[in-house]
Amino acid sequence: MKKRRIDIADSGALSDLAFLLIIFFIVIAVFNINKGFILGIPKKESTKVVNTKDIIKVKIDADGTLNLDNEIITLSDLETKVSSLLSVSPNLTFLLKIDPEVPFQEVVHIIEIAREMSIDNFSFSMDENLQ
Repeated sequence: MKKRRIDIADSGALSDLAFLLIIFFIVIAVFNINKGFILGIPKKESTKVVNTKDIIKVKIDADGTLNLDNEIITLSDLETKVSSLLSVSPNLTFLLKIDPEVPFQEVVHIIEIAREMSIDNFSFSMDENLQ
């Protein structure tokens, strides 16, 4: 009795495997892995004119002290005061001036608060002087 040799190509296993791999890559290509801040950065040539009355000026000093319109406040006070200002005028621009020596995590806390309050107009710069 002679043993019959089975060819893998005839069994259809490879076509099933190829089909499953194609489906797998299609499914994983749809997932968005990046989670974080999505910043709409304007083009270099674009300009936006903002009325000075429509700006919430916040400065963070090197020691982490917050100043809102030249008044020292805490993070919780910042959220309360900015929320009340936004309820009156929702199109305000949040301007954050950052001392170059401030710890990075302090800046992240303020950006997170701005994100939670759904502030649409957010601007920040490294500057030692708040005008």
